[in-house]
Amino acid sequence: MSELQKAIELRYGGKYDQAKEILLKLTQAEPENATALYQCACVHDNLGLEREAVPFYTAALQKDLTTEERKGALLGLGSTYRTIGDYEKAKATLEEGLDLYPVAQEFHVFYSMVLHNLGEHSKAMEILLKKIVELSDEPGIEHYKRAILFYSDKIDQIW
Repeated sequence: MSELQKAIELRYGGKYDQAKEILLKLTQAEPENATALYQCACVHDNLGLEREAVPFYTAALQKDLTTEERKGALLGLGSTYRTIGDYEKAKATLEEGLDLYPVAQEFHVFYSMVLHNLGEHSKAMEILLKKIVELSDEPGIEHYKRAILFYSDKIDQIW
C-alpha cells in the first residue's frame, strides 16, 4: 500500500493527526501530487484547521484532479472560505462548483449558507425550500409541495 493510500485510509478512519503527518510529508516531497494536496486540505478541515487547509485546496485545484476530487475540493474550499468569514470568495467558489456540477445537491445547500451569511436571506431560503421539495419523499412535504414552491420566492411577502 502506498503512503498516500495509507494516509487516505487513516483519514477515513478518523485518525486525522496520523494522516496529516503523512500527507504533509507527501506534499513536501511531491508538490505536484494533486491527490495528496487535496487530501491534505481535507485532513486539515477535519482537524478544524480551516485556515491551514486553504493553500492546499487552492494548490490542488490548480492541478489535474479527478472529477470527484475537483468537486470535493471546490466544495471544501467554498465551505472553508465561508467558515473563516471570507464570504465573497466562498460565494465565487461555490458558484464555480454549481456551474461545473449543477446536479451535485450539496453545492446548493452550502451556497444557501453563504447567501445567508451575505444577508441574502430570501434567496437562501428559496434555494433550501426548493431543495427540500425536490429531494424529499416525506408525505407531508409532498402534500404541501405546491404551496412550498409557491412561497419559496415570496418568503418576505405579506398578503
